[in-house]
Amino acid sequence: MASIVRASRSRSGRAARRSARDSRAAARDAAAASRPRFRFADLVDETLAGVFARPARAALTTLGTVLGIASLVATLGISRTAGSQIVGRFDELAATQVTVAARTTGSGSAERAAALLPWDVESRIDRLNGVVASGAVAEVSNPGTVRTVPLRDPENVTERLVPVYASSVGLLDAVRGEISVGRWFDSGHVQRRDRVAVIGADVAAQFGIDRLDAQPGIFIGDELFTVIGILDAAARDEGLVSSIVVPYTSAQDRLQVSRPERVVIETDIGAAQLIAEQAPIALAPNGAEALKVTAPRDPTRTKNAVQDDVNQLFLLLGLISLVVGAIGIANVTLVTVMERTGEIGLRRALGASRRHIALQFLSESMAMGLVGGIIGATVGIITIVSVAGSRQWTPVLDLWLPLAAPLAGALVGLIAGLYPSIRAARMEPVDALRAGT
Repeated sequence: MASIVRASRSRSGRAARRSARDSRAAARDAAAASRPRFRFADLVDETLAGVFARPARAALTTLGTVLGIASLVATLGISRTAGSQIVGRFDELAATQVTVAARTTGSGSAERAAALLPWDVESRIDRLNGVVASGAVAEVSNPGTVRTVPLRDPENVTERLVPVYASSVGLLDAVRGEISVGRWFDSGHVQRRDRVAVIGADVAAQFGIDRLDAQPGIFIGDELFTVIGILDAAARDEGLVSSIVVPYTSAQDRLQVSRPERVVIETDIGAAQLIAEQAPIALAPNGAEALKVTAPRDPTRTKNAVQDDVNQLFLLLGLISLVVGAIGIANVTLVTVMERTGEIGLRRALGASRRHIALQFLSESMAMGLVGGIIGATVGIITIVSVAGSRQWTPVLDLWLPLAAPLAGALVGLIAGLYPSIRAARMEPVDALRAGT
């Protein structure tokens, strides 16, 4: 009998507990049904209403973000554009030059290496794929004074000490030389061993030679050479403008020149490294290791160095602008929270949770940062195109940058609005209503 009573009491206890749980669940469902829901569309409406309630203040607030994002975008774009332009200019001259000379290490190695350098470099080098022009050159040691009269007169002002070089026919193209008057000597002059000379523009000015129709002559030491051309410029070797250049065969006969000192090679863009490997073998198949090759550095390193320098200089300015913009958004959002204290209390009294209040103010600050990022990215791109157009450059911009800039602005707004939104969410409804009335 006692066991029957205990079983009956256990069943009635379980039923009571089940009924209590059902009652609590029904109460929670009723509270949830009566609580107002905060949909995404409502969040968007409230955000737009909060931002555009004071458009002038919102515009001034986003100005800092606009300046920061525009500075970052313009900095990255201009650095890429300037780096590519510098590499392009580097390629035009320095990156297309290869020089081959004798090594100077070891006793007698320089003389042995110099003996390996031939004068007929054009027939050996120009056939290589990627070579534009080549030429050999050697400076004449102790050529004596240069004058325009056969007799040495201590009072003659036309007597000068001028550097004299012997070269092959291809040197003019290899150094990108320009003849202003007359011509450069050709293979016929070399084969006939003619005593002709091309003088630099500075030498012509010193001796007063500006016309060649009378076939003026100059004496190099005691040897007479006929001037056939005036060299006005040499981009790869400006010293030639102040010198005299004669065919190497004439220098061998008259000026005791034996072998070239160096070989200058102009290559196509991107072929310098390959030609630097092939040129010693083409010039001296049996002694290529005795020749020293000077080739340009990889232009990619120069480009990266330029970009790094420019980025480090201007990214700091952009980050400072972003910090200023974030502080502006934080200040305005905090002022807005203080001004809308009554509204916050009313929303809390009507059932809005702390999360709803924080999300509302956080979305407003993010919206201002997003708008500032979009406008800043647009201003930065326009700046890049304007600078490149004014300098006649090709604008270069990473595709990800215009997409990442608005996100960066939104992130700035999110960080700036954290403290004001948390402060708004912590307000008690009664205190907020009392302070707002």
